Amino acid sequence: MFSGIIEETAKVIAIEHDRDNIHLTLTCSFVEELSIDQSIAHNGVCLTVVRIDNGAYTVTAMRETLERSNLGLLQTGDLVNVERSMKMNGRLDGHLVQGHVDQTAECIGVEDQNGSWTYTFRYDFDPAMARRGYFTVDKGSVTVNGVSLTVCQPTDDTFQVNIIPYTYEQTNFHRIQPGSIVNIEFDVIGKYLARLSHFSNL
Repeated sequence: MFSGIIEETAKVIAIEHDRDNIHLTLTCSFVEELSIDQSIAHNGVCLTVVRIDNGAYTVTAMRETLERSNLGLLQTGDLVNVERSMKMNGRLDGHLVQGHVDQTAECIGVEDQNGSWTYTFRYDFDPAMARRGYFTVDKGSVTVNGVSLTVCQPTDDTFQVNIIPYTYEQTNFHRIQPGSIVNIEFDVIGKYLARLSHFSNL
């Protein structure tokens, strides 16, 4: 479980294709603190550390993960938002994030607000999935590339988020532009409420 509060960006230094999987090797400041089997969110995707060597660590993404996320689009040199799993005795500064990315979205607009930025994203809307809680609500929570954010101006297939300078500089949001593909995870509380509503109507 994660909070959506990004620790830093890790740099992709190697990508290895292995049948339907890819192995991503990255560097960041806390590599020496990691251990094999540890869970780390990468652009919001929970992946397991499988190797640590020479100041870098490696994680593996399988086919389903690649189909649902932007990890398959990564190239050497790209920056990835990373967060280690949260401690259960700590403060929840973001919101409950599972690290199970639901789908990708495309950035369709970035507006400079003279001190902050407004990003607009569009995702494929599926009415059946929406009935199961896969949608955004005004002032609700959404995770974009692993970052816990507040939804603004939602429609059936779009939403906006506002980014402050600290988030812009400390995450890979400064590299997101119109046409960029990001990972989104809808609020798990909404999914449970939608599921509960379904069973209550049976």
